[in-house]
Amino acid sequence: MTHLFDPLTLRGVTLPNRIGVSPMCEYCCEDGFANDWHLVHLGSRAVGGAGLVFTEAAAVSPEGRISPQDLGVWSEAHFAPLARIAGFIAQQGAVAGIQLAHAGRKGSTYRPWSGNGAVPAAEGGWVAVGPDSTRFTDGYPTPAPLTETEILRVRNDFVSAAKRAVTAGFSVIEVHAAHGYLLHEFLSPLSNSRADSYGGSFENRTRFLRETVSAVRAAIPDTCLLFVRISATDWTEGGWTIEDSVALARTLKDLGVDVVDCSSGGNVATAPIPVGAGYQLPFAARVRHESAIATAAVGMITDAAQADQIVRNGDADIVLLARELLRDPYWPLHAAEELRYTVSWPAQYLRAAPRGSTERTAL
Repeated sequence: MTHLFDPLTLRGVTLPNRIGVSPMCEYCCEDGFANDWHLVHLGSRAVGGAGLVFTEAAAVSPEGRISPQDLGVWSEAHFAPLARIAGFIAQQGAVAGIQLAHAGRKGSTYRPWSGNGAVPAAEGGWVAVGPDSTRFTDGYPTPAPLTETEILRVRNDFVSAAKRAVTAGFSVIEVHAAHGYLLHEFLSPLSNSRADSYGGSFENRTRFLRETVSAVRAAIPDTCLLFVRISATDWTEGGWTIEDSVALARTLKDLGVDVVDCSSGGNVATAPIPVGAGYQLPFAARVRHESAIATAAVGMITDAAQADQIVRNGDADIVLLARELLRDPYWPLHAAEELRYTVSWPAQYLRAAPRGSTERTAL
């Protein structure tokens, strides 16, 4: 029976265990450039034993950022500091992943501790874009609807960023199509009222994502893993549903996606989300079983036994942690001790390791 500390091999890429660092925005960049904070933040989670370490959402264009302080990947220059980070993660025996994103109508907004709503141009704001001109909620920017030419440009921005990411040493590319950002906005009928080939029917609303995924898959090596993060439900009547997610996942599999990362919500400000321990797990399980594709589970996963059970039950192939890894960067090492699994420790930390622990061999 598979458990949390078993390796997972897909396309020749081997994760040393099933624990991943979920993408988490840090909001501390200048002009999109990663810095020492990112090296220490992401590097410490790799030292702590996570098998897969994702960057925060990385904007594929300046207007694709959520806030002016977001990570960016819209130029070759942005990848020099990211290459250093990816290299350090690999040295710890972990796999480096990057999440590519476009914030859409939720862009040009303040980072959480600096304010709420739209950032004015005088403070570095820009014109947000979306499927149509509907705002996310009061105080947010009114987006400019994307033309079909502009949709093509955004798709190409994802492709360019993916190519650079592979060159920089990232083995996993994740396309962010969740949490009310641009690609999710096109998926949901609650945020997409277009009357052209990118709106209306399920096929049309999923077209932008399908075209983007196809183009990214064609642009990266066969040995590079491709994830797609989705919001499996809008938690709102008339919105995107788990049934839609299952159908989409089947299509994504045919397009060469390796893992569907199952989150939820983010597209409706007033959605009644029943947050609790493992509340999104049923989505990952259903997509995995009904779409026959590997999934990642995320959301209020905090306990070692809980995470192990997810993998043992076959509800997901990978467990992504967010807040719990902010509280404890060494959660994987502590979880292994709690579950009585023998795992390798960095040579520098062996003096603190449980008896019988082995030395980690850097890749």
